[in-house]
Amino acid sequence: MDAATSFTALPAGPVRRIFEAIARHDLEAMVSCFAEDYVNETPVHPDRSFTGRAQVHKNWTAILAGFPDLEPYVVRATTAPDGMVWVEWGQRGTRRDGVPVHLAGVSIFTLDGDAVSAVRFYLEQVESVSGTVDRNVADIVGAAAAGAPTGTAGGGERP
Repeated sequence: MDAATSFTALPAGPVRRIFEAIARHDLEAMVSCFAEDYVNETPVHPDRSFTGRAQVHKNWTAILAGFPDLEPYVVRATTAPDGMVWVEWGQRGTRRDGVPVHLAGVSIFTLDGDAVSAVRFYLEQVESVSGTVDRNVADIVGAAAAGAPTGTAGGGERP
């Protein structure tokens, strides 16, 4: 997917400008779209949540330096009746040590005027081998407690 055309699903405004700036690797333009008191909530990893535009700058300085070929993409986006912008998106790149990385997920942007004031962030590394759905459910519920058969983490045959 071409990064320049994939952003047409985004509404005009700060969310689109963020993605366009990431695609250009324009750190300052991207960071300027966030409010000073920006709140990042990461519900799946609560310890990763933070407040402040300075942390956005710190994070993205490392990300852009670590992935010189980083390319964000947008799968779909919508604006909710309350004005929140929901974006299914991802980014691909290669670390400086040659390891390819692909992240995908959803982010929910809250706007305050022409700035992003908060984001609920659900972006995770894509796992090319993570086991089957049956294995995952067994792991979540505790295979022994649920009476589920055990098997390999890679989703192999179960006895």
